[in-house]
Amino acid sequence: MSDAKVCVITGASGGIGQEIVKKYYKNGYDVVLLDVSEAATKAFIEKEKFDPDRVIYMIMDVSSEEQVIDTVNKIKEKKGKIDVLVNTAGIVGKYDETIDYGFENFKRIYEINVFGTFLMMKYVLPVMVEQQKGAIVNFGSCSGMTGYTSEVGYGSSKWAVIGMTKTVANEYFKKGIRANSISPGWVNTDMLKQTLLDYERTGDVANFGCPGRPGEPSEMADVVYFLSSDEATFVNGINLLVDGGKMLD
Repeated sequence: MSDAKVCVITGASGGIGQEIVKKYYKNGYDVVLLDVSEAATKAFIEKEKFDPDRVIYMIMDVSSEEQVIDTVNKIKEKKGKIDVLVNTAGIVGKYDETIDYGFENFKRIYEINVFGTFLMMKYVLPVMVEQQKGAIVNFGSCSGMTGYTSEVGYGSSKWAVIGMTKTVANEYFKKGIRANSISPGWVNTDMLKQTLLDYERTGDVANFGCPGRPGEPSEMADVVYFLSSDEATFVNGINLLVDGGKMLD
C-alpha cells in the first residue's frame, strides 16, 4: 500500500466533485472517487489521465446503507486508511413553494443530502477513530442558512448537514478528527443551470449579489482542501460561507 494520504470523495463526477478530485490529486493524495454514475466517472478519469495506482473509483448510491458499508470496507481493504472524507454528493430536487412541494421530491433530497452524508460519516468515522486522525468536509449551502423561497426541501436538508457536521465535530475532535462544512452560493455547474430553469418556471429570480457572478468549482475545491489540511488543524465545527458575498445583498 502507498504511504500517500487517502481522500474519499462522494459525488466525484459532478462539477464541484471533479475539481475537488483534481485538487487532492495535485497535492499528492491517493483519491477514491465515489459516484452513482459509472459512465460519467470513467469519462472523467480517462479525460484527466490519472495514475491508476493513485486514483480508483467505486460506484455507489450514498443513500444505500448496504452499499456504503460495502464500499467503505473495500476502501479500507485497498488503501488501508482514510485521511479525508469529502461529502460532495447532493441534489437540489425540484423547486416549488411548500404547498406544491412533492413529498417524493422532499424525501429523495433528504435521502441523498442528509442520509447520504450521515451514512458516509457513520461508517468512515470508525476508520478514522482507529487511526486517531482524519478530516471530514461536508457541503452545506447558502440555502441552509436562510429561508429562500421554493426550497423547503433542499434548504432544510442543508441546514441538517450543517447541524450534523457540528455534532460530529464536537464528538470526535478529542479523537483526532475534525469536521467542517462549506456553504457555497451559486456555483457554475450543471446544477446551477437546472436551478435557473426551475426558477423560470416558479417565477423566482436568481440574485448573484455583489460578486455579480457564480463561484467556480475550483474556488470551492480550494476551500475544501484548506479545511482538511494541516494548516487548519484547529479549525473544527465551522460552517464556512463561500459565496463571494452573495448573502450580503
